Amino acid sequence: MPENPEKLAPGVWGVVATPFLGSALEVDDTGLARLVEHYERIGTTGLTVLGVFGEAARLSAEERRTVLETVVGTVDLPLVVGVTGLATAPVLEEARLVRDVVGDRLAGLMVQVNSPDPQVAAAHLNAVHDATGAGIVVQDYPETSRATIRTADLVRAVRAVPSAVAVKAEAPPTPAAVARLTAALDIPVFGGLGGLGLLDELAAGAAGAMTGFSCPKGLIACVEAWRSGGYDAAREAYLPYLPLVNFEAQAGIGLALRKEAIRRRGLIMESGVRPPAAQLPEALIPQLEQHLAALPKEVR
Repeated sequence: MPENPEKLAPGVWGVVATPFLGSALEVDDTGLARLVEHYERIGTTGLTVLGVFGEAARLSAEERRTVLETVVGTVDLPLVVGVTGLATAPVLEEARLVRDVVGDRLAGLMVQVNSPDPQVAAAHLNAVHDATGAGIVVQDYPETSRATIRTADLVRAVRAVPSAVAVKAEAPPTPAAVARLTAALDIPVFGGLGGLGLLDELAAGAAGAMTGFSCPKGLIACVEAWRSGGYDAAREAYLPYLPLVNFEAQAGIGLALRKEAIRRRGLIMESGVRPPAAQLPEALIPQLEQHLAALPKEVR
């Protein structure tokens, strides 16, 4: 890769779930292939693989390889690939596997901010690029990393990383963070968190969405409407999906909800999540069915 890799294209980068089968929760490569074909068919800009929604931290190295090989062999979309580690050495180990499998298809390596100190964070991100040549998608997701960095310090860190190709802003309140990041940086900033703040993130300057909402067609509709008609058009386009977006955003069970929604839409066969992720309470199934039935007919 070049010294200063190409910035990520704006739009919707779909974060891909990892489907499992059976009581052993083995990776379902057939279901995964069907899922990413769907993402390509509906017009996502690219895919984000092995993110939090993909349960990457619960996969073995061999399973991660299987996921990457399946995606690379199924679709032609550009790929952002996540790494789960916070210390540099384990991140490099994961990154070498990614480079080995994905090669030039890698649009960016998504690396979490691992420290509230901008110098420490930048040194980590630069070390990953120096060892791999990969463009860096800087992920600020304190819920997972447990590293809470001030937005001003995040700006300082990213400015010190010439290989940064995007920022994924997932530290609430995200619209405020997006506004400050887009004003201070010359790389795209994407929202996440299931699309819950997408409208306000777009109004604050976000380049689009990079998230694991179970119906990415709604994210695409919102972003495309924003481009053509601004806030009012985007709000109208997103409105049918907002009840499901909100329902899936429930703390603790959001992952299980999203995977069950994907299963009920016929894109994967089973919806199991690996421990310690919380299972979906049966009592919520009727509500999920109601939300799915309320989606536009063309995307059910």
